Amino acid sequence: MGASRRNTVEEVRAKCYRCYRPVSSCMCPHVRPIETRTKFVILMHPKEFKKIKNGTGHLTHLSLPNSELYIDIDFTHHKAVNALIEDANNLCFVLYPGDESHDLNRERIDAGSRQIVIFIIDSTWVCSVKMLRLSRNLQALPKLSFTHSRRSAFQIKEQPAAYCLSTIESTLTVLELLNEHKTESIDQEAFERFLDPFKAMIQYQIGCIADSRSSHINAVRFKKRG
Repeated sequence: MGASRRNTVEEVRAKCYRCYRPVSSCMCPHVRPIETRTKFVILMHPKEFKKIKNGTGHLTHLSLPNSELYIDIDFTHHKAVNALIEDANNLCFVLYPGDESHDLNRERIDAGSRQIVIFIIDSTWVCSVKMLRLSRNLQALPKLSFTHSRRSAFQIKEQPAAYCLSTIESTLTVLELLNEHKTESIDQEAFERFLDPFKAMIQYQIGCIADSRSSHINAVRFKKRG
């Protein structure tokens, strides 16, 4: 194997330990962090952690300096999560739809002097139901929800329903609503660039799919000629 070929293979195999993608498709240069008063805690299912190509949980975490990310299924006895919940200076919510949830579109969160902490479950819908069912500490938290009219830009992944958004898109929607309620003070340009790593990831994957199809077509043509 030639030196250039060997270097290419090594680059593809190497991993960026910030965005957890291959170095060859690292999205870190596209990340534009937003400083927030609200703390976001991303609770990632182990299966989601393995989705290196199209997971948005890590990109969300990188985009929010005031955030934490933990990987598990049952967070009942998770020390860091429980420390946040038990801290009297925090007002904690879990982002999850439900009839009794706090609708951000209609209600402002009155946290007083406390810090708002929002737990976001990063997983498929089926897995998130299980995570909430097992995590008794999360079950006890008030739910937070929102309504929207946007369609997910996740072109490389089929969503279970038209209203479903990726983790990074959901987080952006929450931030925009918090901003409307003056809970946050974020300029519009920051919002416009928040999805840059997400968009770059999609375009990269679309390019990979196109290259794969082109290679397949050329291979078939070559085979027919032979």
